[in-house]
Amino acid sequence: MSISLTAAAADRIKSYLDKRGHGVGLRLGVKKTGCSGYAYVVNYADEVLGTDLVFEQLGVRVLVDKDSLGYINGTEVDFVKQGLNEAFKFRNPNVKGECGCGESFTV
Repeated sequence: MSISLTAAAADRIKSYLDKRGHGVGLRLGVKKTGCSGYAYVVNYADEVLGTDLVFEQLGVRVLVDKDSLGYINGTEVDFVKQGLNEAFKFRNPNVKGECGCGESFTV
């Protein structure tokens, strides 16, 4: 079971946590929504919960609840900038399909 980060994603998370002045890492999960079934939920975590699995890479913690891990196990999180847009991108080996707008996925 694993979640990995690119150097760009780790740098972005560290930078934002430093700017916030608090936090223990990035919280990553999924929720049932959208036209394809599931969407990623990304937040900054202020604490580790008892239901969290913690993955640490490049000095950054990624916290995932046990229910979400089955949908995102093996995912690589990247941070990309394209023109004025910037966002986390997910390379999830479990995805079988995505909606046209890219906001939701099927596993």
